[in-house]
Amino acid sequence: MLNQFSRTQLLLGEEGMAQLAKSKVAVFGIGGVGGYVCEALVRSGISHFDLIDHDKVSLTNINRQIIATRKTVGKYKVDVMKERMLEINPDVEVMTHNCFFLPENADEFPFDEYDYVVDAVDTVTAKIELVMKCREKNVPIISSMGAGNKLDASAFRVADIYKTNMCPLAKVMRRELKKRGIKKLKVVYSEEKPIRPDEDMAILCKEECEKRRDIPGSVAFVPSVAGLILAGEVVKDLTGNGCK
Repeated sequence: MLNQFSRTQLLLGEEGMAQLAKSKVAVFGIGGVGGYVCEALVRSGISHFDLIDHDKVSLTNINRQIIATRKTVGKYKVDVMKERMLEINPDVEVMTHNCFFLPENADEFPFDEYDYVVDAVDTVTAKIELVMKCREKNVPIISSMGAGNKLDASAFRVADIYKTNMCPLAKVMRRELKKRGIKKLKVVYSEEKPIRPDEDMAILCKEECEKRRDIPGSVAFVPSVAGLILAGEVVKDLTGNGCK
């Protein structure tokens, strides 16, 4: 009998679809990258999710985030993403965590239940803690490196963190992971040299968003590609169609 995943099953087979249906994936960060990860994974047949993010949809998210529309501005991202995922697959199980992931609350998350973790957060502290928790619990993880201040969507690569180049975030991650004895980490990164954003607009965005850090420039077609690549790696790894 045909269903919404029949075209996917043509490629992954019945066994692969069964594996996806029983897998639980945690997506940390439901923004420009993480939103597309969730979109692709739920459309691929994964049926159990944990979504973690504390931000609300803002006006400046509309240019690139799949959950951002005029109607969703002001709503929590995890809530909007959950609603969208249920519209795609009413049988999907989605648990939301309306909070930032930090070393202080890392033990509150059920890593033992996760079959895969996607790191789409944008702070080094959180990324490092996610990697450490996944190593402790023996959970596969894939991390997104910097997607901001980029225009070339074709420059993304999948690699081990120690084989990356050009990406400033990856450079910091390599240093910090080496200190902690982490010998490998699967990442999606861009080989494009970051573009310097317009200074006046950057200052305005920083003031409007009430952030204490620099706000990178971004477009619709770069973070979305990163998110789709991340999701593809998760599906391939869970079904045995990729290199773990």
